[in-house]
Order: sequence, then structure tokens, then C-alpha cells
Amino acid sequence: MPRKAFSPPAKEDRRILDCLRILVRELRSFSMTSERATGLGTAQVFVLRILARSPGLSINELAARTLTHQSSVSAVVGRLEAAGLVRHTRCADDGRRILLKATAKGLAHARRSPDVIQERFIAGLARMPLGARRRLAGDLTRWIDAMGIQDPAPTMFFEPGSDG
Repeated sequence: MPRKAFSPPAKEDRRILDCLRILVRELRSFSMTSERATGLGTAQVFVLRILARSPGLSINELAARTLTHQSSVSAVVGRLEAAGLVRHTRCADDGRRILLKATAKGLAHARRSPDVIQERFIAGLARMPLGARRRLAGDLTRWIDAMGIQDPAPTMFFEPGSDG
């Protein structure tokens, strides 16, 4: 069977992969910096920093602030609670509603933590026009589909079940 002749990719293909390489490098760098400074992963620091700024969020509100699925942020909160960095209380107005707060120990971690890459990602997206964000979301989704990757609920960066 004859081999298919190699056709060089478009220069845009290289630019796309270079951008992806830059993002992966930044993710790794921020993750190592975060772990050295606090002993926590970036997802945990990200959640702690949000709770330090906005105590009393529900899991759903926290998921919205992190742009993450509720189940993913819930797993991170569980690890933070186990470490004594976050606690939950029942809402006085609605006993079914659970509110999250960083403990004094969690606030200390948040204060000494470096910025996390997730904050830069979200801020960068916010600076882009809505139309550009919609195109990027569609293009990335199509690329993932073209690669045959299926992941119904992506985890937070560098959390169990995640490679990036």
C-alpha cells in the first residue's frame, strides 16, 4: 500500500500549537510556584482566593466564579475542608443552602499565595470581545471533537482526573 505523501501543515497550525505550548508551560509554572509557596495545588489556591474575597458563597456560586462544573469545585472544597482551610455553614434564611468560608488558616494561605493562572485566564477572556470568545469556544470545541476527545465534565486544572 503506497504511503500518503507528506504535506506541510499551514503556518497557522504551528501558531496554534505554539500558543498551546505557551499555555501549558504557564500552567505548569504557576502550579509549581503555587505548590512551593503554599503546599496547595492551583485549583485549591484559586478556590481559597475567591472565598477570601467573597465569603459565604454556595457551591453553585463558587462554580460560577471559577467557570467550573459544580462537581469539580465541590471536590476541591472537600479537600480544603479536610485540611481545615474551608468550613461550611447552613444559611440562616434557608437551612437547605450551604455557605462556604475560608477559615483563619485558609485566609493565611490565600494571603501568601501567588496569583494563579486561572485568574489570568478569566481576566484575559473578559478583555476579549464577546464575539471573539464565542468563536474561540466553538473552534476549541470543534478541535476537541476532531481529536475524538470526550470528557463530559472537565476537572479544574491540575486536579485528580486532569492532566493540565
